[in-house]
Amino acid sequence: MNALTLQWQDSGQQRKQQIYEQQPSKNPGTVRIGRDPLRCDIVLTNPTVSGLHVEIFFHPQQQTFYIRNLRSPNPPLVDGQQLIQGEKPLNQGSIIHLGQVKLQVTAITINTIPATILAPPQPPINGQQIIPPVRQQPTPPPIHHHHPTPPPKMYGLECPKCHRVSSLENLQIGCPWCGTSLAAAVSVLVAPN
Repeated sequence: MNALTLQWQDSGQQRKQQIYEQQPSKNPGTVRIGRDPLRCDIVLTNPTVSGLHVEIFFHPQQQTFYIRNLRSPNPPLVDGQQLIQGEKPLNQGSIIHLGQVKLQVTAITINTIPATILAPPQPPINGQQIIPPVRQQPTPPPIHHHHPTPPPKMYGLECPKCHRVSSLENLQIGCPWCGTSLAAAVSVLVAPN
């Protein structure tokens, strides 16, 4: 499972939290960080942190965790750079400043499953193990069908809050109607015009 580990100090105590790709949260698809316990999954008590400050989410196509600023007047500092709007990828060792609170990404685990070829074990001959060669199947010749080409399939993103469907380009920006993050949006098929 893809996971990111955050570590910080709050009220003099060392805190640690893992964020998972499909973690249940108050805003599905993201983990929100700030002072407001009603809107945030990770609550910080320092008064320099905004009520709803940032959110962290996993981008499956990029296979990377990202941080997104949710508070323009009080932007976070990510690896020494202000993140005024939009989002930025996080790496192991990334430092995030929310007001006077310093959070550090101490670990990132991305599960990439390598392709594996399984072969049944072969009995040893004269004490030596025989490893069979990997056989490739011949590729059949292409079959040509003369069917009319169907119209291309168009996809959109259904906002998890207002349920309106917008174009895929809005994934990074958010819902054009209500501003909700589309990181948790459902991909839907849009009927061609």
